[in-house]
Amino acid sequence: MTVTKTPTGTPRGKVLVTGGSGFIAAHVLDSLLHHGFQAVTTARSEEKGQRILKSILDPDLRKFVSYVVVGNIANDGAFDEAVKSEPPFDYVIHTASPYQLHWDDPVRDCLDPAIKGTTGILKSIKAHAPTVKRVVITSSSAAVLNPPNHREVYNETSWSEVTWEEGITDMKKTYRASKKFAEKAAWDFVANEKPNFDIATINNTYTFGPIQRSLPSLEAMNTSNHRIRDMVQGKMRDEISPTAPVFTFVDVRDVALAHVRAMMVPEAGGQRFYLVSGYFTNAKIAGIIRGKKEYEKLLGDKLPSKETIARSEDFPEDHWKFDTSKSRRVLGMEYIGLEKSVLDTVESIVGFQGQ
Repeated sequence: MTVTKTPTGTPRGKVLVTGGSGFIAAHVLDSLLHHGFQAVTTARSEEKGQRILKSILDPDLRKFVSYVVVGNIANDGAFDEAVKSEPPFDYVIHTASPYQLHWDDPVRDCLDPAIKGTTGILKSIKAHAPTVKRVVITSSSAAVLNPPNHREVYNETSWSEVTWEEGITDMKKTYRASKKFAEKAAWDFVANEKPNFDIATINNTYTFGPIQRSLPSLEAMNTSNHRIRDMVQGKMRDEISPTAPVFTFVDVRDVALAHVRAMMVPEAGGQRFYLVSGYFTNAKIAGIIRGKKEYEKLLGDKLPSKETIARSEDFPEDHWKFDTSKSRRVLGMEYIGLEKSVLDTVESIVGFQGQ
């Protein structure tokens, strides 16, 4: 990978990336370096910051990356020091937001970090980083979709109808509420505070793709990729788990590229971008892995049989549709297909396991 520089030999701009050890942020960092930017990532600890730096194997690239430790992002002023820099930042990409399957306290553990983390960094930028031109925020398709009463076609005009009360009382809806209300808060901040910067949001669906190099263990990998990991580890050999509730995917490298292009393309300011590559089922993923001779030989006794795959296909005939024409038109997106996304993910998992 080469770094594109200006004629003076300096990077083309400086970017703060929050949540630097996360799945999406790691690929955003790769994409920024590829496009010639200098990057500062936030990390929850020195150990995580060092892990990020060590994951960048090329020393010529590593010198364009540094980190700053930010603790609880829900705290007032959490990002005040992080946004101060010399030379100053040109852009901010905010990916930091909590996700897990269970919350001891949905407000403390999920809603507050998502919402206050988002408004907090916008406040810090307005107060301490006047050179920032644009902030790109990782939202989610969770802020777009409205299960179980789905629209016929979803696009950027769609908003989840989940309520705050549902978010704090129904754990299945807590994450959706956190993404909806965090994104709404960002748009409200810009409308009410009128800062010097504009924003763009990335609303990606289930995200597959190669695991980040800074991952401490396969247990810490992003949730969407769990199904691929579990197949590689033989956990679906006898029975493939149901695919529901989500049947749409996008590759993380496209998500990262969309963040960088939303940052760079002037017309992207003030816009949402709904990212979907296509449809998947767990059975289709299993078929792709088994269909690759290399993995059938390496993982054959761990993979479901062709018969198990055939009887496990569960794509609903009446599934809703998606419209991603805006991301293609404004950001020039050309999405990676399911086969490449799955096989590249498997390669990264197998490599991590040392098989």
